[in-house]
Amino acid sequence: MKRERDLFYGWRIVATCFVIAAFAWSLGLFGSSVYLQSLTAERGWTVTTISSAITLFFLVSAAAQRIVGRSIDRWGPKPVLSIGCLSLAGGVALIGQVASPWQLYPCFALIGIGWSSLSTTGISATVAPWFERHQGRSMTLALMGASLGAIVGVPLLIAALARFGLETGLLLAALLALTVLLPLIGIVLRYRHPEDLGLNRDGDIPAAGEPVATAPVPIANPGNRSRLLWSTTTGFALALTVQIGFITHHVKLAEPMLGAHGAGLLVSAAGVAALIGRMILARIVDRVDVRRLAAGILLLQTLALIAIAAWPSAWVLVVASLAYGYGIGHVTTLGPVVVRREFGASAFGATYGTAATVIQLSSAFGPFLLGALRDGFGNYRPGLALAAMLTSAGCLVLLLGGRRERASIENHLAK
Repeated sequence: MKRERDLFYGWRIVATCFVIAAFAWSLGLFGSSVYLQSLTAERGWTVTTISSAITLFFLVSAAAQRIVGRSIDRWGPKPVLSIGCLSLAGGVALIGQVASPWQLYPCFALIGIGWSSLSTTGISATVAPWFERHQGRSMTLALMGASLGAIVGVPLLIAALARFGLETGLLLAALLALTVLLPLIGIVLRYRHPEDLGLNRDGDIPAAGEPVATAPVPIANPGNRSRLLWSTTTGFALALTVQIGFITHHVKLAEPMLGAHGAGLLVSAAGVAALIGRMILARIVDRVDVRRLAAGILLLQTLALIAIAAWPSAWVLVVASLAYGYGIGHVTTLGPVVVRREFGASAFGATYGTAATVIQLSSAFGPFLLGALRDGFGNYRPGLALAAMLTSAGCLVLLLGGRRERASIENHLAK
């Protein structure tokens, strides 16, 4: 029986997480490149020095993923995401105040703590308890805020720094994040799961006299959970190592054939393709086998990488970059969706937190790996060939890791 109200409260959770993701990606992942450029310009510090502090940001975030997941499972999202918001905003504001390079390290450590709480693990663990039939769509829509952060948030951050300077601009950005996010988190995330409202997942209400429904039995069990978790972790770790490396080097890769302006336009077009990918994913994700879908996307990205390496021409680069960009929106979203579908909601935070720790640690080496191969061989073709091999390996790991659970997945989709 469906709830008669206009809007299930779970969709308010999704909308709140969308806004959180927009700020987190603007000031966290994408903001790091803005801080790098601004600090080198205004302080005159070397790229290496600032990059090492940014590396600390990623390492701290990776180390905190499992703690974030477990904490949300135990105490709910409100205290965890509130702490993350304060940490992210504090780190961003303090970057503008630093007088010596060493002071950047605690600033980026704070951003790392905030990023770990407000990005994929925190958002997915917040949304997971509210949906069953719409589990994939809800997570996809919540994480779509990352695209808004890239398309709107980063240009606004750049404009604020240009208008007000590094110190005042970052302070204003931090205050805006606190002003918007803390009330949203405090008000909307006061409920941990639909049972607090007497509802079942997806907004269903029990018939008169019936208790709130228990969650369905997850596909994962003591006999297969290790294989399911580590095949998912390995598959997405390989894919995202390549993906972050490709994104980091995309402008450098495209500039010789398209020029600086053309390379910038291509990167923007790939970002739009990623947004389109997320929009399409939101429509289909709850009706398909997400492991097979992820494997198919990795196959598409493999072919795109092979094309760029084998036929280095402008039109091949453009078409293949758009194809690869379309998959970016899928790959960054499908990891938590696979874990949620196979492991259920009750232990999702701790389970995905474990996977996210490995994924983030491995993906941090993507830019270095592709850059080292480029410098060693004088061009990107060997690095792209290796990237295609790693992506195809991720595709195979995902398929083989879930092959025995195919019948259970098909039964789940049929319900």
